[in-house]
Amino acid sequence: MANSKREGLDMGNELQTKLGRIVISEEVLATIAGMAAVECYGLVGMAARNIKDGLVELLGRENISRGVEVTVRENEISVDLYIIVGYGVKISEVAHNVMEKVKYTIERITGLPVARVNINVQGVKVSKEEPRR
Repeated sequence: MANSKREGLDMGNELQTKLGRIVISEEVLATIAGMAAVECYGLVGMAARNIKDGLVELLGRENISRGVEVTVRENEISVDLYIIVGYGVKISEVAHNVMEKVKYTIERITGLPVARVNINVQGVKVSKEEPRR
């Protein structure tokens, strides 16, 4: 696994180089995942992980990581995303695109391997139509 870019992986979120150790927090990984996800077509936004009284909260860009849960165990990074999709899009396609984009982006930016990306669709947003005249 050693190469010129990284010498070895200690834990799921740590890299060991010849100059020292790099630790990337789960919060940073969650922010990267959330930013990558919202770039995908069909995704309206991220949802808060906890649904209260059946109401889903659409998160703004400043709270994007609240819709992402990152787990690091035994050299594996797992990402759970809680999303809201637009009405009329094929949910399975949107979910697949988000999975690939998030995995690719985290691996490209951090150099850490992502074992799985799970998508939890928390809601569908219906856009307001123009009134007919």
